Amino acid sequence: MDQVNKLLAAQFKLTGPGITPVGDGTNQLESIISTVIGALTLIGVIFFVVQIILAGYGFMSAQGDKGKIETARKRLTDSILGITIVVVAFGAGALIANLVGLGNVFDLNKIFTLIQPK
Repeated sequence: MDQVNKLLAAQFKLTGPGITPVGDGTNQLESIISTVIGALTLIGVIFFVVQIILAGYGFMSAQGDKGKIETARKRLTDSILGITIVVVAFGAGALIANLVGLGNVFDLNKIFTLIQPK
């Protein structure tokens, strides 16, 4: 009976309602993860650059007030530390991805083409 079922299944292609799988799910997951990580890295860099600019504005508007100068200095130090951590983490992630054999998982061109309006 099992051979008959296999023979019938090979002869008649049965189709029905439903979603047929498209592409390779692993590559799609890798693409989604790399796009999310790349976008978050870009957002992090932009955030810390804005914080550095605001710290500079804090220095300029302090007018000699020791408390405001110290607040601006702390903000500048934290911003530089934050941008350094983001860049080092991005580089370490890219290095590990290349060593594992994933290639360039942080493709910035792909990220920019995905976020452009159509």
